[in-house]
Amino acid sequence: MADISINFAGIKSPNPFWLASGPLTNTAYQVMEAFDLGWGGAVWKTVGIPIVNVYSRYGGLNYHGSRLVGLNNNELITDRSFEENYKEIYQVKKKYPKNALLVSLMFETKQEWKEHVKRAIDSGADGLELNFGCPHGMCERGMGSVVGQEPKVLKEVTGWVMEYSTVPVLVKLTPNISDIRDPGKAAQEVGAHGVSLINTIKSIMEIDLDTFSPVPSVDGKGTNGGYCGPAVKPIALHMVGSLSRMPGWKTLISGIGGVQTWRDAVEFILLGATSVQVCTAAMHYGFRIVEELNQGLSDYMDQKGFKSIEEFRGKAVKNFVEWGNLNLNYRVKAEINPKKCIECQLCVAACDAGGHQCIHTQENGSRVPYVDQEACIGCNLCSLVCPVEECITMKEIDLGKPYLTWKEYQKTAV
Repeated sequence: MADISINFAGIKSPNPFWLASGPLTNTAYQVMEAFDLGWGGAVWKTVGIPIVNVYSRYGGLNYHGSRLVGLNNNELITDRSFEENYKEIYQVKKKYPKNALLVSLMFETKQEWKEHVKRAIDSGADGLELNFGCPHGMCERGMGSVVGQEPKVLKEVTGWVMEYSTVPVLVKLTPNISDIRDPGKAAQEVGAHGVSLINTIKSIMEIDLDTFSPVPSVDGKGTNGGYCGPAVKPIALHMVGSLSRMPGWKTLISGIGGVQTWRDAVEFILLGATSVQVCTAAMHYGFRIVEELNQGLSDYMDQKGFKSIEEFRGKAVKNFVEWGNLNLNYRVKAEINPKKCIECQLCVAACDAGGHQCIHTQENGSRVPYVDQEACIGCNLCSLVCPVEECITMKEIDLGKPYLTWKEYQKTAV
């Protein structure tokens, strides 16, 4: 049976699934309940100078009957006192010594960081996560994402924490930046033990068409918030992969962004993550989803013959390349299985509008479409819109030609 435990820079966890810092990790009650149900770790909701939150905090993106494909929030860091937070962190760690408990911190001055690094560690924190990613409310005060967007500042503040900390330090990165490698490199250069990414994406969820206010609305007004949930997973995977394949990258990664199933988690691990943090999915479905996450991961590893997470961590990184390194001599063509076709003809409409007009209706009156193989360029669009699994498949065509990249093609074309 597979061993799904991890060791993140000395932070041991029975599995890679950690609750991300946020509403889920605001109290001892919540974290204890999560640990009882099987979560491997948790990152305590960001401790900082307590703030006052507004009362309308969330906006949801629903799509074609699916609820919370995306979630937007304007909630800030803790609104509870330092004493309450540190007391409860101590209680949790004392009761659950084998679970990973990290504390997210956000402060402004060096003296504040010094004081609260010590207080968090004295409370039993296994590690610290520096919140340099919050995209609203705190960044206007000179903290959060404004630090994550300035590699020099990130490096300076992280350096303060590294000076005072006796436990591993993770830097939480903001996705609201043109190149995630810049702050990632800064975190590595200053010696951070790990990075967490991605934090939420700066966004406006929607506009109420009757009140003309951004949603969530606070007394008729709205603001930008942080976007998360399943819809952000592709962005998160790209940023995690960008760091993992960067030459000289050695820092551990805690992957965050849209993880809802064990398959999502495996994708992050394949791109180099050691732990995987979850927030929106647990807010949506409750803490019990971890049972399926743990079982699914274990079953996958058994099926593939992986004894530990380290055996497949980063296995996809070498296959994540720039466009110019793709094989121009690789060919696929669409094939329609008439026995599975339900005659909806979505593929015909999609190919006509957004493809290469190579899927047509039959002249004999049948509603089962056919593919003009000569015209098909293998774009995959038809297989993506088809509502029936494996009705339209992409079949590889062997051209009998060697691997040819764009750079090599340019040389031969001269």
